[in-house]
Formats: sequence, structure tokens, C-alpha cells
Amino acid sequence: MSYRNRTAALASVAALAGSAVLMAAPAARAEVVDVNYQCKTPIGDKSAVSPIDIKGVASGGGYKITMSWQKGVSSSPVELGKGAMNPSATIKLGGAESGTLSVSGPANQEAIPANTPIKINDLTGTYTPKKSGKVTFTPGVLTIKALGTTTTCTPSNSPGPALTLDVKAAGGGGGGGTPQSGSDSGSELPQTGPEDSAVALGTLGGTVLLAGAAGALWLTRRNQMARR
Repeated sequence: MSYRNRTAALASVAALAGSAVLMAAPAARAEVVDVNYQCKTPIGDKSAVSPIDIKGVASGGGYKITMSWQKGVSSSPVELGKGAMNPSATIKLGGAESGTLSVSGPANQEAIPANTPIKINDLTGTYTPKKSGKVTFTPGVLTIKALGTTTTCTPSNSPGPALTLDVKAAGGGGGGGTPQSGSDSGSELPQTGPEDSAVALGTLGGTVLLAGAAGALWLTRRNQMARR
């Protein structure tokens, strides 16, 4: 391969790697938010703060949304036996969408001792985009049903969004945002954790390495030509 062709090939590879960096940029952003719950219980008012995590994974024509609690909330004056407590919650939608998304989960798999914080299992729901653009997901009201009673816990500190997705509605419905690329509306969604940054940085590192190799080759060829 001639010097010019080799240099052009390396430049093309570097350009493709640069494009890969842009493609690897995450279309989703997640962060843990602290929620100050004020709970109305059958035995009076209680409060508790728990970090909340919301994640989204593409599933069919929508997304499986999972809401997780890192700490327990409220408590019961009596032991709650296995399967006695059933939680559900709402998630506020913002940005290109509005309204709420309902999520639910299984009953407690182990007995919950009296007067101890109630650990909520992960709650899930299905979100189907109606509009294209950036959609935010913010923790809403938590409802706990146990032993024939209902406890309602409402966020009092106006928490921020725990998840932001850049979605594309079926049929390309507009919503004031920038639609995702076609791959995001299928069965694959960029991960929302630290892996995103690792992929992007790794690809960027490859781009810098290729660009450096191209520059070194050019300088070497130039020095050889100067000696001749």
C-alpha cells in the first residue's frame, strides 16, 4: 500500500472511531435521589428518608421501568408475616410526557419484625412512549397495604428525576424533543450505569491511539524522505 493510501486508511479508521464515540453516548441518565416520605399510617403519621433508584430497559415497543428503595420506610407495630405486605407506587412523568406511571411488585418474601423499617421490594411497570423526546421519571406516592390497612407515603421534599430517557414514540410522534436513533426504539437501550462512560472513554482512547499512530507514520515517512 502506498504512503498516501496508508495515511488515508488510517484517517478513515480514526474518523470511524470518532463516530463510534458519538454513537456510544448514552441516551439515558439515571441517578439516585433522596426522597423524604411523609406517611399516613393507621397508627399515626411517620416519616422516613430513602434513596430511590429508577432504571429503564427497552422491552418490545416500550420500556420496563424498575423502582428500587435503598432503605426501609414506615413500620408496623406488629410483625408482618410472609406475604402480608403488598407495595405499589406511582412515578411522575415529565419533559416530553406528563401524567404518572404505576409500578408494583411482589409481597414481602420474609416476615418483617414489629417496629422495624419496612423494606420495599423492587417495583416494576411498563412505559410506552406516546411522544418523542426526553422524558423524566420522578418518585411519586408509595402505597403499602398490609393486614387490611393502607399506608400512604408522599414525597415532601420535591425530589428531582431519578431517570431521564430519550425516547421515540411508535410512529415517530413528536413531543418537542429530539428522537432517538432507530436502535433505541427496538430491543436495545444504552445502559444507564457507569458502563456507559467506560465504553465511551474506551472508544475515545482508541481514537486518540489511532490518530497518534497516523501522525507518527507521517513523521517517519517525512524524515525518511528528507534523508534521501
